[in-house]
Amino acid sequence: MTEEIQFERLRHLGDPDHLPAFNPDFAHRQPALGLGPLNPRPRILLLYGSLRERSYSRLVVEEAARLLQYYGCETRIFDPRDLPLPDQVANDDHPAVAELRAHSMWSEGQVWCSPERHGQITGIMKTQIDHLPLAYQGMRPTQGRTLAVMQVSAGSQSFNSVNTLRILGRWMRMFTIPNQSSVAKAYQEFDEAGRMLPSAYYDRIVDVVEELVRFTVLLRPHADQLVDRYSERKDSGQAVVTPVEAAGLSSA
Repeated sequence: MTEEIQFERLRHLGDPDHLPAFNPDFAHRQPALGLGPLNPRPRILLLYGSLRERSYSRLVVEEAARLLQYYGCETRIFDPRDLPLPDQVANDDHPAVAELRAHSMWSEGQVWCSPERHGQITGIMKTQIDHLPLAYQGMRPTQGRTLAVMQVSAGSQSFNSVNTLRILGRWMRMFTIPNQSSVAKAYQEFDEAGRMLPSAYYDRIVDVVEELVRFTVLLRPHADQLVDRYSERKDSGQAVVTPVEAAGLSSA
Protein backbone atom coordinates (compact mmCIF):
# COMPACT_ATOMS: atom_id res chain seq x y z
CA MET A 1 0.00 0.00 0.00
CA THR A 2 1.18 3.51 -0.64
CA GLU A 3 2.33 5.58 2.33
CA GLU A 4 0.30 8.60 1.23
CA ILE A 5 -3.36 7.80 1.86
CA GLN A 6 -5.91 10.02 0.17
CA PHE A 7 -9.10 10.41 2.20
CA GLU A 8 -11.65 10.19 -0.59
CA ARG A 9 -14.27 7.95 1.04
CA LEU A 10 -15.65 10.09 3.82
CA ARG A 11 -19.31 11.02 3.53
CA HIS A 12 -20.28 14.65 3.84
CA LEU A 13 -22.68 15.17 6.74
CA GLY A 14 -25.48 17.49 5.68
CA ASP A 15 -27.04 19.90 8.18
CA PRO A 16 -24.79 18.84 11.05
CA ASP A 17 -26.34 21.36 13.44
CA HIS A 18 -29.96 20.62 12.56
CA LEU A 19 -31.50 18.18 15.06
CA PRO A 20 -35.27 18.28 14.49
CA ALA A 21 -36.10 15.28 16.70
CA PHE A 22 -33.79 16.35 19.53
CA ASN A 23 -34.80 18.41 22.56
CA PRO A 24 -31.72 20.15 24.02
CA ASP A 25 -33.63 21.01 27.21
CA PHE A 26 -33.02 17.44 28.39
CA ALA A 27 -29.45 17.03 27.11
CA HIS A 28 -26.11 17.43 28.85
CA ARG A 29 -23.95 19.35 26.40
CA GLN A 30 -20.89 17.66 27.95
CA PRO A 31 -22.15 14.25 29.08
CA ALA A 32 -18.63 13.08 29.98
CA LEU A 33 -17.76 16.09 32.13
CA GLY A 34 -15.70 14.96 35.10
CA LEU A 35 -14.94 11.50 33.70
CA GLY A 36 -11.67 12.39 32.00
CA PRO A 37 -9.98 14.88 29.68
CA LEU A 38 -12.37 16.37 27.11
CA ASN A 39 -9.59 17.77 24.93
CA PRO A 40 -8.73 16.87 22.30
CA ARG A 41 -12.23 16.13 21.10
CA PRO A 42 -13.12 12.41 21.14
CA ARG A 43 -12.63 10.92 17.67
CA ILE A 44 -15.41 8.61 16.48
CA LEU A 45 -15.51 6.53 13.27
CA LEU A 46 -18.95 5.44 12.05
CA LEU A 47 -19.57 2.46 9.75
CA TYR A 48 -22.85 1.44 8.08
CA GLY A 49 -23.89 -1.68 6.21
CA SER A 50 -25.93 -0.90 3.10
CA LEU A 51 -25.19 0.60 -0.30
CA ARG A 52 -28.77 1.49 -1.15
CA GLU A 53 -29.42 5.07 -2.23
CA ARG A 54 -31.78 5.39 0.74
CA SER A 55 -29.81 3.34 3.24
CA TYR A 56 -31.44 3.38 6.65
CA SER A 57 -28.30 2.16 8.38
CA ARG A 58 -26.48 5.14 6.84
CA LEU A 59 -29.26 7.50 7.89
CA VAL A 60 -29.04 6.20 11.47
CA VAL A 61 -25.26 6.67 11.41
CA GLU A 62 -25.69 10.22 10.16
CA GLU A 63 -28.13 10.99 12.98
CA ALA A 64 -25.61 9.54 15.43
CA ALA A 65 -22.80 11.63 13.92
CA ARG A 66 -24.81 14.83 14.34
CA LEU A 67 -25.44 13.98 17.97
CA LEU A 68 -21.79 13.12 18.53
CA GLN A 69 -20.79 16.50 17.13
CA TYR A 70 -23.35 18.18 19.38
CA TYR A 71 -21.64 16.48 22.32
CA GLY A 72 -18.24 17.79 21.23
CA CYS A 73 -16.84 14.86 19.23
CA GLU A 74 -15.04 14.77 15.90
CA THR A 75 -16.64 12.29 13.50
CA ARG A 76 -15.85 10.47 10.27
CA ILE A 77 -18.32 8.37 8.26
CA PHE A 78 -16.67 5.86 5.94
CA ASP A 79 -18.28 5.15 2.57
CA PRO A 80 -17.66 1.47 1.73
CA ARG A 81 -19.02 1.40 -1.81
CA ASP A 82 -15.73 0.55 -3.55
CA LEU A 83 -14.28 -1.65 -0.81
CA PRO A 84 -13.14 -5.00 -2.28
CA LEU A 85 -13.94 -8.34 -0.72
CA PRO A 86 -11.36 -9.71 1.71
CA ASP A 87 -8.52 -11.44 -0.19
CA GLN A 88 -9.87 -10.18 -3.52
CA VAL A 89 -6.81 -7.95 -3.93
CA ALA A 90 -3.39 -9.39 -3.19
CA ASN A 91 -2.08 -8.27 0.20
CA ASP A 92 -5.16 -6.05 0.56
CA ASP A 93 -3.30 -3.50 -1.56
CA HIS A 94 -6.32 -1.35 -2.33
CA PRO A 95 -6.78 2.37 -1.55
CA ALA A 96 -10.18 1.83 0.08
CA VAL A 97 -8.72 -0.73 2.48
CA ALA A 98 -5.82 1.56 3.33
CA GLU A 99 -8.20 4.43 3.99
CA LEU A 100 -10.52 2.38 6.19
CA ARG A 101 -7.59 1.22 8.31
CA ALA A 102 -6.26 4.76 8.61
CA HIS A 103 -9.63 5.99 9.86
CA SER A 104 -9.77 3.16 12.38
CA MET A 105 -6.29 4.02 13.64
CA TRP A 106 -7.40 7.66 13.96
CA SER A 107 -10.47 6.76 16.01
CA GLU A 108 -10.85 6.42 19.76
CA GLY A 109 -14.37 5.01 19.45
CA GLN A 110 -16.59 3.61 16.73
CA VAL A 111 -20.27 3.18 15.84
CA TRP A 112 -21.31 0.14 13.79
CA CYS A 113 -24.82 0.04 12.32
CA SER A 114 -26.01 -2.82 10.11
CA PRO A 115 -29.32 -3.70 8.53
CA GLU A 116 -30.62 -7.13 9.40
CA ARG A 117 -30.75 -9.28 6.28
CA HIS A 118 -31.74 -12.95 6.49
CA GLY A 119 -31.47 -12.67 10.26
CA GLN A 120 -27.88 -11.38 10.27
CA ILE A 121 -25.60 -8.47 9.50
CA THR A 122 -25.00 -7.67 5.85
CA GLY A 123 -22.00 -8.71 3.79
CA ILE A 124 -20.80 -5.12 3.36
CA MET A 125 -20.80 -4.67 7.14
CA LYS A 126 -18.79 -7.84 7.68
CA THR A 127 -16.43 -6.90 4.84
CA GLN A 128 -15.50 -3.64 6.56
CA ILE A 129 -14.80 -5.40 9.85
CA ASP A 130 -12.85 -8.16 8.08
CA HIS A 131 -10.54 -5.51 6.63
CA LEU A 132 -9.60 -4.33 10.14
CA PRO A 133 -6.86 -6.68 11.37
CA LEU A 134 -6.03 -7.09 15.04
CA ALA A 135 -2.45 -6.05 14.23
CA TYR A 136 -1.27 -4.06 11.21
CA GLN A 137 2.29 -2.80 10.62
CA GLY A 138 2.97 -2.82 14.35
CA MET A 139 -0.25 -0.95 15.11
CA ARG A 140 -3.67 -2.08 16.37
CA PRO A 141 -6.57 -0.55 14.42
CA THR A 142 -9.32 -1.61 16.86
CA GLN A 143 -7.88 -2.64 20.22
CA GLY A 144 -8.77 -0.34 23.10
CA ARG A 145 -11.43 1.56 21.14
CA THR A 146 -14.94 1.93 22.48
CA LEU A 147 -17.80 0.63 20.34
CA ALA A 148 -21.53 1.29 20.05
CA VAL A 149 -23.66 -1.16 18.04
CA MET A 150 -26.92 -0.41 16.22
CA GLN A 151 -29.17 -2.07 13.68
CA VAL A 152 -32.15 -1.34 11.46
CA SER A 153 -34.84 -3.79 10.42
CA ALA A 154 -37.53 -3.79 7.76
CA GLY A 155 -39.89 -5.76 9.99
CA SER A 156 -40.48 -6.16 13.69
CA GLN A 157 -37.77 -5.38 16.19
CA SER A 158 -34.90 -7.82 16.32
CA PHE A 159 -31.51 -7.97 18.00
CA ASN A 160 -29.73 -10.51 15.78
CA SER A 161 -27.46 -7.96 14.14
CA VAL A 162 -26.50 -6.08 17.29
CA ASN A 163 -25.75 -9.39 19.00
CA THR A 164 -23.45 -10.38 16.14
CA LEU A 165 -21.79 -6.97 16.18
CA ARG A 166 -21.14 -7.42 19.89
CA ILE A 167 -19.41 -10.73 19.21
CA LEU A 168 -17.29 -9.09 16.52
CA GLY A 169 -16.45 -6.15 18.78
CA ARG A 170 -15.27 -8.51 21.50
CA TRP A 171 -13.21 -10.44 18.96
CA MET A 172 -11.65 -7.17 17.80
CA ARG A 173 -10.77 -6.42 21.47
CA MET A 174 -12.96 -3.35 21.67
CA PHE A 175 -14.92 -2.10 24.66
CA THR A 176 -18.54 -2.42 23.53
CA ILE A 177 -20.80 -0.20 25.64
CA PRO A 178 -23.84 -1.76 27.39
CA ASN A 179 -26.52 0.24 25.56
CA GLN A 180 -27.54 -0.44 21.94
CA SER A 181 -30.12 0.59 19.36
CA SER A 182 -32.45 -1.51 17.20
CA VAL A 183 -34.83 0.40 14.92
CA ALA A 184 -37.79 -1.68 13.69
CA LYS A 185 -39.66 -0.87 10.46
CA ALA A 186 -37.01 1.73 9.74
CA TYR A 187 -38.79 2.87 6.58
CA GLN A 188 -41.44 4.46 8.83
CA GLU A 189 -38.97 6.37 10.99
CA PHE A 190 -37.58 8.90 8.51
CA ASP A 191 -39.03 11.82 6.58
CA GLU A 192 -38.53 12.42 2.85
CA ALA A 193 -35.32 14.34 3.53
CA GLY A 194 -33.86 11.36 5.36
CA ARG A 195 -34.14 12.85 8.83
CA MET A 196 -35.33 10.69 11.69
CA LEU A 197 -38.72 11.47 13.18
CA PRO A 198 -39.21 11.94 16.93
CA SER A 199 -39.78 8.54 18.54
CA ALA A 200 -38.61 6.20 21.26
CA TYR A 201 -36.21 4.75 18.68
CA TYR A 202 -34.59 8.15 18.18
CA ASP A 203 -34.38 8.71 21.93
CA ARG A 204 -32.57 5.38 22.31
CA ILE A 205 -30.01 6.50 19.72
CA VAL A 206 -29.43 9.63 21.81
CA ASP A 207 -28.95 7.40 24.87
CA VAL A 208 -26.43 5.24 23.03
CA VAL A 209 -24.47 8.25 21.76
CA GLU A 210 -24.37 9.81 25.23
CA GLU A 211 -23.08 6.58 26.69
CA LEU A 212 -20.47 6.15 23.96
CA VAL A 213 -19.10 9.64 24.67
CA ARG A 214 -18.91 8.89 28.38
CA PHE A 215 -17.11 5.57 27.99
CA THR A 216 -14.71 6.97 25.39
CA VAL A 217 -13.66 9.84 27.65
CA LEU A 218 -13.54 7.57 30.71
CA LEU A 219 -11.28 5.00 29.06
CA ARG A 220 -9.07 7.25 26.93
CA PRO A 221 -6.32 7.74 29.57
CA HIS A 222 -6.21 3.99 30.21
CA ALA A 223 -6.78 2.42 26.78
CA ASP A 224 -3.17 1.32 26.25
CA GLN A 225 -2.88 -0.21 29.70
CA LEU A 226 -6.19 -2.05 29.40
CA VAL A 227 -5.01 -3.95 26.31
CA ASP A 228 -1.47 -4.63 27.58
CA ARG A 229 -1.25 -8.44 27.54
CA TYR A 230 1.17 -10.95 29.03
CA SER A 231 1.03 -13.22 25.95
CA GLU A 232 1.93 -10.38 23.60
CA ARG A 233 4.76 -9.17 25.82
CA LYS A 234 6.08 -12.72 25.93
CA ASP A 235 5.83 -13.19 22.16
CA SER A 236 7.65 -9.93 21.47
CA GLY A 237 10.29 -10.48 24.18
CA GLN A 238 9.33 -7.30 26.03
CA ALA A 239 10.29 -7.98 29.63
CA VAL A 240 8.45 -5.99 32.26
CA VAL A 241 10.61 -3.54 34.18
CA THR A 242 9.15 -2.76 37.60
CA PRO A 243 9.58 0.68 39.23
CA VAL A 244 12.08 -0.83 41.68
CA GLU A 245 14.12 -2.31 38.84
CA ALA A 246 13.95 0.90 36.83
CA ALA A 247 15.37 2.82 39.83
CA GLY A 248 18.28 0.39 40.10
CA LEU A 249 17.23 -0.72 43.57
CA SER A 250 16.76 -4.42 42.87
CA SER A 251 19.28 -6.86 44.19
CA ALA A 252 21.73 -8.42 41.78
